[in-house]
Amino acid sequence: MRKNSTRKKPNRTLVKMWNYKWIYLMLLPVMAYYIIFKYIPMYGITIAFKDYNVFKGVLESPWCGLDVFEKILRNKNFWEAIKNTLLLNVLTLLVSFPLTIIVSLMLNEVISTRFKKVTQSILYLPHFISWVVVAGIATNLFSMQGGTVNHILNTLGIESVPFLSDNAWWVFTYVICNVWKEIGWGTIIYLAALTGVDESLYEAAYLDGASKFQRLIYITLPSIKSVIVTMLILQISKMMTIGLDAPLLLGNKKVMGVSEVISTYTYRLGIERAKYSDSTAIGLFQSVINIIILFVADKFAKAVGEDGII
Repeated sequence: MRKNSTRKKPNRTLVKMWNYKWIYLMLLPVMAYYIIFKYIPMYGITIAFKDYNVFKGVLESPWCGLDVFEKILRNKNFWEAIKNTLLLNVLTLLVSFPLTIIVSLMLNEVISTRFKKVTQSILYLPHFISWVVVAGIATNLFSMQGGTVNHILNTLGIESVPFLSDNAWWVFTYVICNVWKEIGWGTIIYLAALTGVDESLYEAAYLDGASKFQRLIYITLPSIKSVIVTMLILQISKMMTIGLDAPLLLGNKKVMGVSEVISTYTYRLGIERAKYSDSTAIGLFQSVINIIILFVADKFAKAVGEDGII
């Protein structure tokens, strides 16, 4: 009896892992993917602190400290790219964020299930279209020579508008294309949140004589406020990040003053000029600023009484 009582008990964690061994086995490819393609390549960040030489490689290239960062921060083109990135992201956020919420609320009020599904599918479709195709559509619509929009304007006796060759009009075109492409996809989370709103609240408000607009203002929006704040924080945290496809494909030499953003600037440095240390340093700087913005936005959300995301 004594021997049995002194025997070691099996580790509960190991027992649970063994019981769910097939689930952990299915998890291995996912873990391998992130380790191989996400974590191991992070060592490449050291290129930002080296005088990188392609023939010597990452390990043999000599260290240069913060010289690369000092050179970048003195470059006017770098600050111009940051300004353009912030400008395009802020304008896109100001237009797309409220519109996404409005479209979600409108779809939520649709009674016909069939019409609602068809409308959602039409709105979602542009998200899956490549920016190459979207840029082609935008060129056919907004170009000065033969563009559909300008052709209609000319028919009405209005002069052609330089949508793709004037800085201000190019920014307008860029924002419109982004909103059209992503507004439907952005409604998914809000529609999911709206399904969780308690119907009894609407019934009580209806019995009290509240109109549809009052129910929207005092029940619907407060019920999804936490989701709105979370999505806003996530959007703000990407202020320094902008996709390469849209500004590169929609942009041209005439609008380089507003279309040259961080991603295109990094692309031209790293791919066209082979300045790998500079492009890596810019990418690292961009990531650090995004993380700082994320923490600041989260702290601000908590300061005004919201939960935040961290």
